[in-house]
Amino acid sequence: MAGDRVYLFHTTLRDGGQTRGVDYTVADKQAIARALDEIGVDYIEGGWPGANPTDDLFFAAPPATCLVGKTWDFHVDVALEIDHDENLAMIADSIAAAAAKGLEPMFDCEHFFDGYKANPGFALACAKAAAEAGARWVVLCDTNGGTLPHEVSEIVTAVTAVVPGARLGVHCHNDTENAVANSLAAVRAGCRQVQGTINGLGERCGNANLISLIPSLTLKMGLNTGIDADGLTALTRLSRLLDQRLDRVPNSHAAYVGAAAFAHKGGLHVSAVQKDPRTYEHIPPEAVGNRRYIVVSDQAGNSNILARLAELGIDVDKNDPQVGRLVEEIKTLEAHGYAFDEAEASFELMARGFLGQVPAFFEIERFRVMDERRFNARGQVVVESEATALVRIGGQRRHEVTVGNGPVNALDTALRK
Repeated sequence: MAGDRVYLFHTTLRDGGQTRGVDYTVADKQAIARALDEIGVDYIEGGWPGANPTDDLFFAAPPATCLVGKTWDFHVDVALEIDHDENLAMIADSIAAAAAKGLEPMFDCEHFFDGYKANPGFALACAKAAAEAGARWVVLCDTNGGTLPHEVSEIVTAVTAVVPGARLGVHCHNDTENAVANSLAAVRAGCRQVQGTINGLGERCGNANLISLIPSLTLKMGLNTGIDADGLTALTRLSRLLDQRLDRVPNSHAAYVGAAAFAHKGGLHVSAVQKDPRTYEHIPPEAVGNRRYIVVSDQAGNSNILARLAELGIDVDKNDPQVGRLVEEIKTLEAHGYAFDEAEASFELMARGFLGQVPAFFEIERFRVMDERRFNARGQVVVESEATALVRIGGQRRHEVTVGNGPVNALDTALRK
């Protein structure tokens, strides 16, 4: 299977638009589509043409079309209320009509896995009808996300006896947290198109996450997705682009691209990673555009501190006793409620202070703040704050007095002067 070509079908602009709290502008769709095209995604689904003005404006002579139809006999009987032969004819006629217009036709077999479990003969007949009518891709959909990986593997294997794997795709939802696993199982069983969204956006629990699927297919399974090494390094940036466009907070624990995906906190782990990153990193973080991050916390040891100091460009002897004292100070402060794992600037200032690398920019010799509450000539209550500060800076002594909106503002203004 290594080296086989797997085609990527991106549905963020349609399925992702069904995510609760997500609304795209035309500019959003254009920016996302450009970013996907730049890294080499094969198919970028734009949405539902005719459904709303945004999608109408986005579409411009698409070269391919993906149709969706019923393949679960329950839906045909209850929702469409037509006989099974008519459903098969509708599938074939629709695919043929799309092909006649010069479009590359695809067919999404809605609820295929549920349909196969209920009536395998009818579900297979639907897939076969689409293939025989000229569908380039027959896509097997786990529409309610309730299928498990072992079931996907068994069912896709059965379908390949009717439709070649080179013409099969898979579309998985994440309702059991198995969308990525199900997609990989389908590929192993023969599917050569994978559908998904950036960051797993989608209705309910979301869709298969292309951001984790792409490196898994490429780096883990050795498959060719059309995305080269440079494209892989853009995955972290692509993931964060979508969050930025949608004003969403990135998932720091997302596989491959999260800020914590290659973060190391325990002292023993950090020591091991410094000797050989493969100990706790399944791939080099740079391969997907991410980076290693050494966390400073109450679980840190000297290795954590030395690694963070090196990242900050602070040269220190590993045997310097101040390093050990810094570790103990961090542990003490965190025991009292401080947290340094995200407070990078605070850690740097404290570390430089311990190592004697913080210049004495100024010295506050003394200050005084007075609050006054009085009535003015109109009988109105007036509250005023006055601050006096004596500061030594650059070899000079400066004495400043200011009035502010409250004692803190008054003192701040005096010191800034």
